[in-house]
Amino acid sequence: MGCKIQWEQKDNWPTVKMREPIFQDVEDIKIPADLLTHQDTHCVLEAIRLLRKEFGNEVAIIGKTMGPWSLGYHCFGVEPFLLLSLDNPGKTKACLDKLKKVTIEFGLAQIEAGADALTLPDHATGDLVSGEYYERYLRDLHIEFAEKLRVPLILHICGKTEDRMEFIAQTGMAAFHYDSKNDPMESMRIMRNRTSLVGNINNPETLFSKGPEDVRKEVIKNLDAGVQLVGPECAIPLQTAIENLKEIPKAVKDWHRDRVVH
Repeated sequence: MGCKIQWEQKDNWPTVKMREPIFQDVEDIKIPADLLTHQDTHCVLEAIRLLRKEFGNEVAIIGKTMGPWSLGYHCFGVEPFLLLSLDNPGKTKACLDKLKKVTIEFGLAQIEAGADALTLPDHATGDLVSGEYYERYLRDLHIEFAEKLRVPLILHICGKTEDRMEFIAQTGMAAFHYDSKNDPMESMRIMRNRTSLVGNINNPETLFSKGPEDVRKEVIKNLDAGVQLVGPECAIPLQTAIENLKEIPKAVKDWHRDRVVH
């Protein structure tokens, strides 16, 4: 999209320089003509093609296309975009309507390249906006994505999001990738198996700072609640011990084996 990037070192993820926004108003939004041929997006599409060629149907290939709310944060800056959503809902919806083309076009290109499913981060984060905001600005857009991107979609939103899970369950998303700030049992109660849950092993405290036994406890808590797919809550800290990551599938297998035996 043209955002400036803070590339970081090998111990941290690259991030957008949100204090240097590229858009100020809805009229500024331009979708680059080379959206799908730019070296960054081309790299993703080619990687998916290579994976499909090498592995066929042996593994699930999962792509990723950012939602318009996340793109709004990146392109306008978090604070300006949030202030716009407070002051001018009509203009905010116009921005989202323009930015959604990126979500859809990049998603469709990944599906055509061979992706089996797509993660769709759209950070209407619980720490920043309410469930009512999700309903007002994003529910209908997410319904549209579920209709147009005809593979399983895994929505991701950080933070405490139990107040919008009812609306998320109405979208047709296949799964919701949820944060450790949410209780697995309560989250499953709200979802009522309309949308699967993915998560919610804590990153900064458990995976990064603790050991395999603590990881196992959180995995079992999710499985006991009925969570369908267990994994880290969000992007993994790059210095996370590999033993902690390996403990997740190990604990899942042990949990299932114990129930078969009993």
